[in-house]
Amino acid sequence: MPRTDLVVSDLCLGANVFGWTADEPTSHALLDRFVDAVPGPQRPMVDTAEMYGDGRSEQILGGWLAARGARDQVVVATKASPGRKEHPLSAAEIRAAAERSLTNLRTDRIDVYYAHYDDESTPLDETLQAFDELVQAGKVRYAAASNHSAARLTEALDTATRLGVTGYVALQPHYNLMERPVYEDELCDVVAGADLGCFPYFGLAKGFLTGKYRAGERIDSPRARGAAAYVGERGDRVLGALREVADGRGVTSAAVALRWLADRPTVTAPIASGRSVEQLADLLPMLDLVLTDDERALLDAASA
Repeated sequence: MPRTDLVVSDLCLGANVFGWTADEPTSHALLDRFVDAVPGPQRPMVDTAEMYGDGRSEQILGGWLAARGARDQVVVATKASPGRKEHPLSAAEIRAAAERSLTNLRTDRIDVYYAHYDDESTPLDETLQAFDELVQAGKVRYAAASNHSAARLTEALDTATRLGVTGYVALQPHYNLMERPVYEDELCDVVAGADLGCFPYFGLAKGFLTGKYRAGERIDSPRARGAAAYVGERGDRVLGALREVADGRGVTSAAVALRWLADRPTVTAPIASGRSVEQLADLLPMLDLVLTDDERALLDAASA
């Protein structure tokens, strides 16, 4: 992970399903399976947020960390979320959110702490100084941004430099084979220029890139409606290319999609989740998968 001393897994496990579509025992099983699969010297990275299950996701992750004695082995990322806050990135709200997350996670530090969404109602000076205070206190190791435009991310980076405080070291954008232009045309240059880490969410396009969503088929998933938005000519083209590569390699389309994303310039690790150990097992081959230039070119062309 650029500008840090963290060596993180090529896949970041999304904990958004914890306490939602995965109960606590299942969530703990998912964590066990994920951690076992990550090769050394990488450290398994898990991503959550205070708003996931109104804190329940953090609590489940914290319970697992405590039960396994695994805090030092896992890179924990969470977020200061908007919820029902009037000024979610004000200094007071950031401090309060961090304390709640530390309690939920049963830890004394957060490795990567994101501003979950931009908050234009709060001066960037105030927001960045609040993150810096947490870093100086040892409660947060690195601050980061999620769901920020290129212009606002640039402004935040420039503001941190002007103030001489801790700046954002990573971005969490919406980016995958079906969602390319916003990141590639606008955000990628900012990330590269500032040498930021990049952790795309919805790495599987809300499940669409698993290949199970097709026109006219009903799928039992809370994300079915979101994935259905990608059904069509371009979606069929992308799924066809994924199947071609996956069949040739003996892996799932999901693993290929995540490997493509992990290999993109500036990307540190995509974020993806599974609501069962079986779903997670479909993703894990991406950790060892090495795509050829021809395979990447096929996927690039299909998703263009």
